[in-house]
Amino acid sequence: MGTKIPESVLVVIHTPDLRVLLLERADHPGFWQSVTGSKDSIEEPLAETCRREVLEETGIDVAAHRLQDWQLTNRYEIYAHWRHRYPEGVTHNTEYVFGLLVPEPVAVRLAPREHLAFAWLDWREAAERCFSWSNVQAIRELPQRSGALR
Repeated sequence: MGTKIPESVLVVIHTPDLRVLLLERADHPGFWQSVTGSKDSIEEPLAETCRREVLEETGIDVAAHRLQDWQLTNRYEIYAHWRHRYPEGVTHNTEYVFGLLVPEPVAVRLAPREHLAFAWLDWREAAERCFSWSNVQAIRELPQRSGALR
């Protein structure tokens, strides 16, 4: 069994005109998602988890942009094929949702062991492409959260 902490962040990276960055998972081709990742330690602040994961997965420096805690938390059952990453008996994860506003689609440097490809998509198309219900929900809330009239 693993030692992964069952607390993670979901970071929806988007532009003012609601284009969303999605990443294709290397371990599951065809599975698209926003940046996600677990805390490295119980003490790690969630904003630091966001900073670290966004930098590792995309090369984007959160400090150069606007990170917003959406005050949205999801709790879900961990897929059985990923439970080996967690301590024995852990079956659920708590996910904290954040948005990261960038001025335009920025250059992305993928972590090749984690992702195969990236795409900047209109929020509607991005929501349709995601495999995770919580990621879909977060992207569908983007127009309201950003104040955009769509």
